[in-house]
Amino acid sequence: MKADIPDHGPQGLDAGAMRAWAARGIDTLTRHRRGVDELNVFPVADSDTATNMVATLQAAFQGATPDLPLPALLDEAAGRALLSARGNSGVILAQMLRGLADAWTADGVDAKGFAAGLRSATDAATAAVAVPTAGTILTVAEAASSAAAKAAPFGLVSAARAAAEAAAEAVAATPTQLPALARAGVVDAGGLGLALLLEALVETLTGTASTGALDLLESHRTRPAGPVEEVPRETGSEAYDYEVQYLLESSADAAADLRRRLTGLGDSVVIIGSRAARSATTFNVHVHVNDIGAAIEAGIERGRVHRISVTRFDDAYSRHPTGDLDRAVVAVTARPQLRGLLETEGCRVAATGGVDDVLTAIRSGGGPDAVVLVDDPAAIDAVREASRAARGDGYRVAVIPTGSIMQSLAAFAVHDAERPFDDDVIAMAEAAAACRTGEVRYEGGTVLGLVDGDVVHTGADPAVAALDLVDRLCSAGAELITLLVGAESDPETVTAVGDHVEKAWPLVEIQQLPAGQDRPLMLIGAE
Repeated sequence: MKADIPDHGPQGLDAGAMRAWAARGIDTLTRHRRGVDELNVFPVADSDTATNMVATLQAAFQGATPDLPLPALLDEAAGRALLSARGNSGVILAQMLRGLADAWTADGVDAKGFAAGLRSATDAATAAVAVPTAGTILTVAEAASSAAAKAAPFGLVSAARAAAEAAAEAVAATPTQLPALARAGVVDAGGLGLALLLEALVETLTGTASTGALDLLESHRTRPAGPVEEVPRETGSEAYDYEVQYLLESSADAAADLRRRLTGLGDSVVIIGSRAARSATTFNVHVHVNDIGAAIEAGIERGRVHRISVTRFDDAYSRHPTGDLDRAVVAVTARPQLRGLLETEGCRVAATGGVDDVLTAIRSGGGPDAVVLVDDPAAIDAVREASRAARGDGYRVAVIPTGSIMQSLAAFAVHDAERPFDDDVIAMAEAAAACRTGEVRYEGGTVLGLVDGDVVHTGADPAVAALDLVDRLCSAGAELITLLVGAESDPETVTAVGDHVEKAWPLVEIQQLPAGQDRPLMLIGAE
């Protein structure tokens, strides 16, 4: 049923309207999140479509810089969404924001500009998906953008209303295009989420919402309106047990090559980034696979990988037998003076980070499995070569690139040889990604405080810098602070940090590990 929506209303969309649309869209998806999630059966029934869309929009718009004009607002939102998007729906939505940002370069857009933005968003999202499938959010976006273009001569409200109504109609038709939906008797969850967002725009502009998508949501199920079309690989990722995501710093050509490689490893391959980028940039990489290590290494071969996230689907627990539980955990570090600490903690350490040393460490585990933690970017090629050689000998090897020795220690701390190999890799990768690193050091006579490689403090007093870093790390939700104290650090500074954490952050545990390195003055890990 269509609501009685007025034809008149604002004829331009500016930053204020965009913020209002985003807020109403977040509110709408949040209120209906559970219902949309319950419809999620493709590409895998992991019941998180709306959850991922809400999280992506919140990351994009909540806390955005105040008073930005529309182009800057969208550019910032697309960048934030790129770094935070999760799951198929979140990654595709983030790329649609990138498409809007590329198209909406004026402080306000009219009906024609609105339609052009939807077209840009649709094309950007479709290009990001390795194997686009009919009956998904991409089909719904195509219908919405085409309808908006046809209605644009009649004004912005008419274009927005036409987009929302066409989106709802396209959602209703998805079971005729995707057999997985027809068998489950549901409509596509991602497409429904997009239709709800377009209805939120109509409500933002006119005060009255379309109800087509809401009607579908309330019915929860639908019957195919016509014959079911057979499509290739229509079961999506049901053959794959794991969702792997990471950020990749690389070039557009390397990202395109990675898409081809991941398509050979798994399914649901989506890689998003700035279409305007001509050289190195950040890409959000998403794939469903069984071989976690191969998916991560494919990224390592083509750039710098970080923020790794691995999720196992609920129905996959029985698919991987434990096998031989013996496995090596090998650390390759850029800080040779801390290799002794890693060995003390129980890691096998590659003496130089060279191919032969890494291969020897892998083979020393006494079993067929090995996990290699690498915080030294210069050693990546050697680790990759050693891993290939070990696999040729029958070993199963997973490589986890970490940003620092603190992340390697955090990963090793959750290692459990009694877990199945893939489960252990997931836990270690997530522990590394969750650990943030602070560093206090002298440089040119100035004390610098860094968090995750970025300078956040300059001054003359190491103690003040250390306390500042600890406060920053703890305020982000740390439960454990680990200190590695350099030989040149003042013992009073260490005492001051311990006393400060005990008083200011009483729920945070603090530990000090023997390090003995000359520099930096202090390394701080926050988990």
